[in-house]
Amino acid sequence: MSADDAVQPRTLTVDLGERSYPIHIGPGLLGASRWLRPYLAGRQVMIVTNETVAPHYLAALKRGLDDDLTVREVILPDGEATKTLASVERIWDALLAEGFNRRCTLIALGGGVIGDMTGYAAACYQRGVAFVQVPTTLLAQVDSSVGGKTGVNHPRGKNMIGAFWQPRAVLIDTATLASLPGRELSAGLAEVIKYGLIRDRDFLAWLEAHMAALRGLDDTALSEAIRRSCEIKAEVVAEDETEQGVRAHLNLGHTFGHAIEAHQGYGAWLHGEAVGTGMAMATALSQRLGWLDAQAVSRVEALLRAAGLPVAAPAGMDAEAFIARMRLDKKNLDERIRLVLLRSLGEACLHDELPAAELEAFIAAFPRH
Repeated sequence: MSADDAVQPRTLTVDLGERSYPIHIGPGLLGASRWLRPYLAGRQVMIVTNETVAPHYLAALKRGLDDDLTVREVILPDGEATKTLASVERIWDALLAEGFNRRCTLIALGGGVIGDMTGYAAACYQRGVAFVQVPTTLLAQVDSSVGGKTGVNHPRGKNMIGAFWQPRAVLIDTATLASLPGRELSAGLAEVIKYGLIRDRDFLAWLEAHMAALRGLDDTALSEAIRRSCEIKAEVVAEDETEQGVRAHLNLGHTFGHAIEAHQGYGAWLHGEAVGTGMAMATALSQRLGWLDAQAVSRVEALLRAAGLPVAAPAGMDAEAFIARMRLDKKNLDERIRLVLLRSLGEACLHDELPAAELEAFIAAFPRH
């Protein structure tokens, strides 16, 4: 039996009219050409990956590409600190050096950093070329690979330079999670928990019951968590592709979390770790506003802890530092800090009416570690 015959993924669709695309979820997709070849624009393929992922999965991905293709690769350093315009320029340099044309396809093989940079490179190269997401971390599989947000960081703020550019397909090979370090797995679980908090209370309860199985890399539990997370993300993106309204709810915990990442130095805290603390802060603030009770907040904190995530802000980061970073958040309008909070578990909202002094007092009183 060939690799292609063995693979039977579950498929979801991101419904964007003529730009709709599939999300294929299953084991063994990296080496199965029939799940990749239909999404290539032409015969030129540039794989973008990093030094950590390449030894594990680059060869398998290339086996899934036919011999009649021109395949090249760019292998970048690993880590959030590399998510810069300089790294994207290396991708453009490689494309130009190889004479890649407008019918080339970029394939992002890696986590969210690789996916975001590859998508941005594709959005800009010759005013836009095709790309495919092949995410290898849980965080990228359930969040950043779906929805078309691409870009890089700036020293003053996370993801401040970028574009909306949808992939032609997302191939999620669940077998790649077997090599994922525990800390990275926990970081991905933060985004999974987010979906339950903002949109699906039943999924939240399912996560509480299955968190041990998820952290133990149980195939059935992971596949279900990935499927439901991608399903929710696809629904939201189809409703609001360019984040004019409901898509902002996907940023629960991110305003606080991005502030932590930027202040601590990109990579010191993993994105999911910062978002986990950010969600703890958002739920505590929702309680302060009278929308959640203490039991709900305790329930969220317990789930975050069970996922292996921090629930306290970093020591040495005061309220002034938080506010300065949060003022750069892309959701803000008319100089008001807009926060994603919870009206109840499973129901998110945007809130920009909190007086600055009250927000500063809340942050100052929030636990540190």
